[in-house]
Amino acid sequence: MKRRDWIKGTVAAGSLAAFDLRGDDGFQGILDTNVSLFRWPFRRLPLDETGKLAGKLNSLGITTALAGSYEGVFHRDLTSANARLVEECSRFPGLLPVASVHPARPGWERDLAAASAAIRLYPNYHGYGLDHPGFSELLLAASARGLLVQLAVALEDPRTQPDLMRVPEVDLTPLPAALEKAPAAKVQLLNWKGRGPLTNTLKDLSGLLVDTALVDGTDGVASLVKTFGAEKVLFGSHAPFLIPEAALLRVHEAGLEEEVCLSVIRQNADRALP
Repeated sequence: MKRRDWIKGTVAAGSLAAFDLRGDDGFQGILDTNVSLFRWPFRRLPLDETGKLAGKLNSLGITTALAGSYEGVFHRDLTSANARLVEECSRFPGLLPVASVHPARPGWERDLAAASAAIRLYPNYHGYGLDHPGFSELLLAASARGLLVQLAVALEDPRTQPDLMRVPEVDLTPLPAALEKAPAAKVQLLNWKGRGPLTNTLKDLSGLLVDTALVDGTDGVASLVKTFGAEKVLFGSHAPFLIPEAALLRVHEAGLEEEVCLSVIRQNADRALP
C-alpha cells in the first residue's frame, strides 16, 4: 500500500515532467494501447466509469488510448457491444474504440468490417485456440485492411479469479504458424509478461508487438526493449484493471534513452495503426 500511495502521489504529480515531451515537434502526448471500458462483472474497479478513466489518463499526459470493452469479453452479441463502445468513445476525445471479434463464431466478418483502426481478441474467454482456422482467416482479413490485431493473453491474475470462472492464459504456441500464413499481419500481445520458453521464437516474428502492462520488476520494460527491439514495444496500462500510474512508473524506472522512450510511449503505436 505504501508503494501504491507513492505511485498515486508522486507519479501523478511528476509524470508529465518525466514523460511529456510536447515541446518536441510532432509529439502529441502518450498513447495507451491497452484500456477497457464499462464494468468488469466480478467486482467494481476504481476507474470503471468512462469519465473518471478519461480524466485520469488525461491528467497523466495520456492523450490517446485504444479502448476495448469488457462487454466484448462476456456478451454474446458482439455487434451490439461494439456499437455501444463506439458511442461511448465518441463522448470522450482521445478514446479510440477497439472492436471485439470472435473468429470462431459465425458472422465475425461483420464485426471486423465495422472496425476502424484495431480489433481485440480474447481467445481464452471465447473458447478457441490460436490453431483454429478462423484465427488465421481473421489475420489475413485484418492485414488486408491494415488493422492492428490485439490479442489479450490474460485479463485477471488467476489468484483473484472466481472459483467457477478460472481462465488460463492464452497458449501462444500456435501463434508463429498462424503468422506464417498471414505474413503482413500486425499482432500485439496484451498483458503478456514477456518471458517463458517461447520468447526466443516470438521475438523474431516481424509482425509481432508487445505491450508493457504486465511486465515484472523495475527492469521489465528495459528487458522487453532489449529482447524484442525498441520498435516492437508499445505502452499499455491495462486500466482500469490496473492503475495507469504503475505502468508509467515502470517505463520511467526502465531508464530508457529519450528516443527509445518516445518510441515506446507514442511513436510505435502511431506506426502500427492505419
